[in-house]
Amino acid sequence: MSRADRFYLFVTVFLVIAAIAGGVMLAVQHSRSQPVEIVLSQTEPPELSGELYIGGAVANPGIYPLGEDDTMLALLLDAGVEPDADLSHIELYIPREGEEQAPQKIDINRAEPWLLEALPGIGEVLAQRIADYRGENGPFRRIEDLLQVSGIGSATLEKIKDYITVSD
Repeated sequence: MSRADRFYLFVTVFLVIAAIAGGVMLAVQHSRSQPVEIVLSQTEPPELSGELYIGGAVANPGIYPLGEDDTMLALLLDAGVEPDADLSHIELYIPREGEEQAPQKIDINRAEPWLLEALPGIGEVLAQRIADYRGENGPFRRIEDLLQVSGIGSATLEKIKDYITVSD
């Protein structure tokens, strides 16, 4: 047998022994580990119905009815997602039963007149005046700026201040 043949035989035997030793080590290691128990939940998914508040970068923030067949996309389309909305980060908060929720506030810089009419003491005429003032003078910076709208005094502002907000 030539020197090259002996070398190849030596390398082959070494590789076979290394493979067997590695296999034995893996088998011993695997037998030491505990089995993993996988339990599949058999609970029924909750029935989706009720109301969903959508706020943030939408044209019409507010509470929307939620039905079993509603999709996130359909609800966002209803709310009117604004062009600068970051749809890669959507927050969903589900309150616990009986948990107090903060009252929904109307953004006086975005609300349409029909929505402003829902405020106490604001009828169709005042709602339109608010929208017109906003269109002529730009967005409100503070809720107190409503006092500049004809027909809104401090008594009216006091009634609605807890129900309104201003956006940037």
